[in-house]
Amino acid sequence: MFGKTSMTRSTGNFSDEIKRLRTALEEADAVVIGAGAGLSTSAGFTYSGERFEKYFSEFGKKYGFQDMYSGGFYPYETPEEMWAYWSRYILVNRYMDAPKPVYEHLLELVKDKDYFVITTNVDHCFQKAGFDKKRLFYTQGDYGLFQCSEPCRNVTYENEEMVRNMVRLQEDMKIPSELIPKCPNCGKPLTMNLRSDDRFVEDEGWHRAAERYEQFLRTREGKILFLELGVGYNTPVIIKYPFWRMTASNPDAIYACVNYGEAICPAEIRERSICIDGDIGEVIECLQK
Repeated sequence: MFGKTSMTRSTGNFSDEIKRLRTALEEADAVVIGAGAGLSTSAGFTYSGERFEKYFSEFGKKYGFQDMYSGGFYPYETPEEMWAYWSRYILVNRYMDAPKPVYEHLLELVKDKDYFVITTNVDHCFQKAGFDKKRLFYTQGDYGLFQCSEPCRNVTYENEEMVRNMVRLQEDMKIPSELIPKCPNCGKPLTMNLRSDDRFVEDEGWHRAAERYEQFLRTREGKILFLELGVGYNTPVIIKYPFWRMTASNPDAIYACVNYGEAICPAEIRERSICIDGDIGEVIECLQK
C-alpha cells in the first residue's frame, strides 16, 4: 500500500508541528501509543559510552566489546560467565530506573485520555513510570522474565530474585555454578523471554495483553491519535506499518511520528500526519508548556 518513493520526512517546521501535536492530543477521543527503542534512549537507557563504562568496564576490558548490545552476543565459554554478564545487564536495564523522567512526563500527557500502549521495548519502563498495566502490550518480551530454553511449556518465570543473587555473588565475572537458572519443570537451562526466534514463549499474560490491545482498536472510533515514539525499521510490521494502515482507513485519525532522524510518513496520509525530527524527551517537554 505504501511505497518507499512516497515517503515524506516533514510536514512543517518544529514549532508548528508541536502546536499541531498538542491540538491532536487535546482533541483525540483515544490515543494509541507505539513505542520503540528511541523512547528509552531519550530516557537515558543508552548502551554505550558513560553508562557502559560505569557498569561494564571490566567486561569490556576482558572480552573486548565496547557496548552492552555487543556483550549480549559475545560467545562466552561457560554459562557462569554468560550469566555474570546477563544478570548485570538485566539488573541495569530492567530493575534500575531510567536516568531521565521521560516516561513519567509522557504519562502526564495522556493519563486523563483513553489510551493504550504497544511497545517493542523490553525494559518495563512504562509500568515503572505508573502506566496502567492493563493498557500495555509488550510484544517482544520482558527482561524481567525467564523461560525454558526448550521451551517445554508456554510459561514464564519472574527473575528478579535470581538476577539479584547472580549479581551479588558473582566473582571474577563468573557466577557460582549452583545459581545457573534451570527450568523447574524439565531441568533444562532457562533463558531470557525475548523474541529472537521461534522459541519465544507467548505466555498467558502476553495473550491477555494482545487481546486487550485488539479490543481497544476494535471498540474505539472517532478522532484517534496514533502516536509513534522512537520506532525504527527493525520490526516495522509491529507498530509503524499498522499505524499507517489504521490512519489511512480512518479519515478522522491522526498519525504522529516523533523520532530523531527518522520522522517520516507516507504521502497517502501526509495531510493527517505530524512528523517531528527531534529528541522525544524534549518534544514532550515542549508539549507540556
